[in-house]
Amino acid sequence: MKKTGKPRILMIAPLPPPVHGSAMMTQYIKDSTIINDALELNWVNLSTSRRMEEIGKTTFIKLWRFASSYAKTFIKLLTHKYDACYFAITCHGLGFLKDAPFVIMAKLLNRGRIIIHQHNKGMSRDVDKFLYKWLFHKVYNNAEVVLLSWHLYPDIEKIVPQNNVHICPNGIPLTKIYSKVKEKNTPKILFLSNLIESKGVFTLLDACKILKKEGYDFHCRFIGGETKEINSERFEEEVYNRGLKDYVIYVGKKFGAEKDKEFAESDIFVFPTYYINETFGLVILEAMQQSTPVITTDVGGIPDIVIDGKTGLLVKQQDSSALAEKIKLLIDNKSLREELGKAGFEHFKQNFNIHKFESKMLSILSKDSF
Repeated sequence: MKKTGKPRILMIAPLPPPVHGSAMMTQYIKDSTIINDALELNWVNLSTSRRMEEIGKTTFIKLWRFASSYAKTFIKLLTHKYDACYFAITCHGLGFLKDAPFVIMAKLLNRGRIIIHQHNKGMSRDVDKFLYKWLFHKVYNNAEVVLLSWHLYPDIEKIVPQNNVHICPNGIPLTKIYSKVKEKNTPKILFLSNLIESKGVFTLLDACKILKKEGYDFHCRFIGGETKEINSERFEEEVYNRGLKDYVIYVGKKFGAEKDKEFAESDIFVFPTYYINETFGLVILEAMQQSTPVITTDVGGIPDIVIDGKTGLLVKQQDSSALAEKIKLLIDNKSLREELGKAGFEHFKQNFNIHKFESKMLSILSKDSF
């Protein structure tokens, strides 16, 4: 690698595929013109999965990818001096045990800064276990930690002092804004996420069952990848068992302009997540970008995005009755839908655009943030 004179950063982080929040944000950094103009980034892909179906499974090819990433990191650290090493690692469970050696290796072989970008949470569940507690201190001692929100700090407070923390909310590129359909006979509800129970799939189906029972007419579209928890066959079975065949449809994955149009053509976006490691919810930003009002839960850093009653609506986790009430409120009140959609768009545009994210990340990587 030829020295450019710019600060040199070793970037060890997951890149897509598969497409998920952490990998997407890493790709935005990798593609950023302002960051690459100022810094020399050298990448190692930490992802061992290439499809959503591979996540959580142990296979020979995944072990090979891990060993290859470890070897590449070792060679780069031996042959180059870095001003900083950046990691987007899993911070809990077996994922942390897999990723921790990368950070420890960097500390042993390189004297530059250690920056850990937390796109997940769960440290607080492991911090009192002997092995994890010992490793946490080895990994996080004197490291700088990037959080998406101060709402997430309690998860790491036993390990990381506040003065070692940067706050950098996620941001996404502004895409084409599609015009809202002015007249629709039937309200359209949208769910967009991989089909995982804790993302609120069945909570929303149960809410739809309540809406049907109370005589509401609506269409609810589910978009996202199948998973080992919920494939299309199981989803269709759950829909049939609730008598929602004429109300709910699963349409698979959507990307790019097709996905943006789905948000724009929907009256309400519902994301009733109770995922234990939920941190930010990029899909909420995607909905706000198309001025679609959002109903979601008070999880992770989501309250920074959805200010209840102002930029969207918050609902109690796993409460289908409460969720149905919120949906009914928006179905019955078109002016409230429009008000929340407009406020959500302005909140997104001012606080969660890609330029703010890139500028903040450049500041952190350049050590201009403290």
